[in-house]
Amino acid sequence: MAKIDIGSMTLSELEEYIVSIGESRFRAKQIYTWLCRGVDFGDMSNLSKPLREKLAENCYSGIPHIEKKLVSRIDGTVKYLFGFPDGECVESVVMFYKHGTTICISSQVGCRMGCKFCASTIGGKVRDLTAGEMLGQVAAAQKDIGERIDGIVMMGIGEPLDNYNNAIKFLKLVTSPDGLNIGARHISLSTSGLVDKIAELEKENFQITLSISLHASNDERRSALMPVNRKWGVDELLSAVKHYFEATGRRVSIEYTLIAGQNDSEQDAKELGALLRKYFAKQDALHINLIPVNPVKESGFMQGDRRSVEKFQKTLADMGLTATVRRTLGPDINASCGQLRRKEST
Repeated sequence: MAKIDIGSMTLSELEEYIVSIGESRFRAKQIYTWLCRGVDFGDMSNLSKPLREKLAENCYSGIPHIEKKLVSRIDGTVKYLFGFPDGECVESVVMFYKHGTTICISSQVGCRMGCKFCASTIGGKVRDLTAGEMLGQVAAAQKDIGERIDGIVMMGIGEPLDNYNNAIKFLKLVTSPDGLNIGARHISLSTSGLVDKIAELEKENFQITLSISLHASNDERRSALMPVNRKWGVDELLSAVKHYFEATGRRVSIEYTLIAGQNDSEQDAKELGALLRKYFAKQDALHINLIPVNPVKESGFMQGDRRSVEKFQKTLADMGLTATVRRTLGPDINASCGQLRRKEST
C-alpha cells in the first residue's frame, strides 16, 4: 500500500488527515512545523511514541537523507547528494552570498529534455519528485547548515515545467506563511522552453523570476543543442516569454551557456542581441545571464577563455542589453548539477 504523502500537504490538508485518523487537530501544526525544520517522524519529540510510529508506518514526509556532502574549500558552497527511500538520488547546492543564502534544488530524478551540454539528462528521466520532496531538499539543507535559506533556484536536476503540478504545489507550500515563508520574489524557476506550460504558469501570477534556457539565437543551432526546440522554436518561445512579462510585470532572465566554438563568437553575441531586442524593447524587461559551460565528458564541450567571455558580454552591453557572467561557485566540488549523481550511480 502506498504511503500517504503528507510532505506535500498544506497545513489545512494535514489537519483534515490528522483528524481523520483520530488525532487532535493541533497535532497537525506540530507535525507541519517539524517537517519544515527537516525533521522526520521518529524525531518529532513532542508527539507520543504511538503517533510517531503510526506516521512512520503510514505516511511519507518527503525529507531526504544525506547520501553525500561536499563543501568547497574556496567559497563554502555545499553540494548535497540527497537520497529517497526508493533508492533514487538528486542533487541540491547551497550557495552563500552577501545578500543571503540560496539553494538550487532538483525537480525530477533525471531529465528527459536531452540538452547536449547537461549532465542531468544523461540516462533520461527516472521519475518526478513530489512537492514534498522538493520542499524536503530545502528543509534538510537548512537543518544541516543551521541557518535560514532566503532564496531558491529551481535549476537543478530535471525540468520543473515537465513536472508542472508538483512544481506549482511546491511553490505554494514554500511561500506559505504557515511554512518556510520564502518570498516568491526570491525564487527563480528555470525552463528549457515548454511553451504550453509557460502559458499556464503565467495564469498562476506568482511573483517569481522566470529563467529561460536559450543558449542559441536561431532554430538550427538551438535544436542541435536542445531537442525541445524542435517542438517549440525560438520565435514561439520568445513570444510566450514576452507575453509572460507583459502579464506579470516580472523581469525575465535569459540564460545563455557559452560553448567554445559553438555559440560564443562576437557574431553570435550580435545575433543574440538583435533577437532579444526584437521581442523586448524595454531594457528592464530582461536580464541576460552568461554561463561558461561546465565541461561534461560525454558532451566534449569546453569553455572559451576569459577574454572571449568578456568580449561577448561587452558586445551585448554596447547594444544596450544588461548581461552578467555567472560567478562559478564551488569549482573544486563540481557544483553544477548532475555530475555527482551520475558519478555515484555508475
